[in-house]
Amino acid sequence: MTSVYSGNSVVSFDDLLAHLKSLPVPLLPPPKPLDPALTDKIASLYLHPALEAVLHLLNHDLPSAHFLVRHMQSDPAFEAMYLHGILHRIEGDFNNTRAWYYDVYNSEPFELVWGKATEDEEAEVEKKKSQGETKMPPQKSARDFVDSLEKLSKGQGDKEALAKESRREFDAILDWCTKKFGTAQHTDASKAWVQPSQEISQKGQDMVTGNDGFRKF
Repeated sequence: MTSVYSGNSVVSFDDLLAHLKSLPVPLLPPPKPLDPALTDKIASLYLHPALEAVLHLLNHDLPSAHFLVRHMQSDPAFEAMYLHGILHRIEGDFNNTRAWYYDVYNSEPFELVWGKATEDEEAEVEKKKSQGETKMPPQKSARDFVDSLEKLSKGQGDKEALAKESRREFDAILDWCTKKFGTAQHTDASKAWVQPSQEISQKGQDMVTGNDGFRKF
């Protein structure tokens, strides 16, 4: 993202993160960022774009996060692809969440949260795919989480328990990105961009034209 600050950030990473963690964890579709003033403060840190995207998501700022993750939609940017799935689950687009989670289900950051898929779980999902069902991660715990959030969006389920699970997911991916990329400045974010695969490019086009999913931001 582009910040209005040309020099050092006016806020430290640790202070900003502490504030973000004090906010309600993202769960259901937000109408707008919880604190619009944080958008530029986050950008002014010049973090690696994947880590910056996590912070925007913690502020429920989907547009700012999407601007970043859409540039990192293919191998080897698995953490950003995972974040793309998290973004869609916050948005309430659960089929796209399942698809993105499937695309990264055997990556290290995803397995850190949901564990390694068993052979039986993989076989079950591949069978469902062959029968025309939507792509979904093999890990049953991840599938159950998304299914439960979809039910919650319709007024059914334990919001408090799901919020704890959302916090666990965010804490894990935040820790992963912080350890991998550090908090030093990345003034040229384009170095982290990844050329999307043909499948991902088509998925993005479908989102824009309305043939697949729904874009509310």
